[in-house]
Amino acid sequence: METTAMDITAAMVKKLRDITGAGMMECKAALTEAKGDLEAATTLLRKRGLAQAAKKAGRSTSEGIIGHYIHMGGKIGVLVEVNCESDFVARTDDFQNLVKEVAMHIAAANPTYVRREEVPADVLERERDIYRAQMAAQKKPAEVLNKIIEGKLNSFYEQFVLLDQASIRDPKTTIGALVTAAVAKLGENISISRFVRMKVGEQSA
Repeated sequence: METTAMDITAAMVKKLRDITGAGMMECKAALTEAKGDLEAATTLLRKRGLAQAAKKAGRSTSEGIIGHYIHMGGKIGVLVEVNCESDFVARTDDFQNLVKEVAMHIAAANPTYVRREEVPADVLERERDIYRAQMAAQKKPAEVLNKIIEGKLNSFYEQFVLLDQASIRDPKTTIGALVTAAVAKLGENISISRFVRMKVGEQSA
């Protein structure tokens, strides 16, 4: 029996909205398309959100806020600048909650860079050299070796790059995915520009 819009209950729509943050009509349409399957509907909405976010990625982000988070009774402090396209979105609860979450994450996870493009070429080459040395005795073909090295670099990014790090609140998603979800929900391009994390007793490089 085919699921129609009439079979989709308000409770189902509400649950999907809570999971994805999408609008009511979008949730109802996704549930109808997925024949009432909540997991399939969630996947549909996330794919659409990614597509919408990709379209907005090149748009200028000159508004936003500088968020902060103080941890361990003032022992760790974070400032982070998150940008969007309009002051209206910058003042929404959803945007400000995203900024707070990112600041808290930085305090706990201590990333070094915002995005992959910021990692200096000499740092990446040093990492590659370390991986090559580790595998020197394995006598693998160059093609195989290069694939393994690139895989290890992904692990490096996941450790040191903010957008690649798994969220401390939800390890199944990354900070980059949280930003993408906010873009889809708020309808504007959002970017993390910069951050600084300070810990009492630590000297800056």
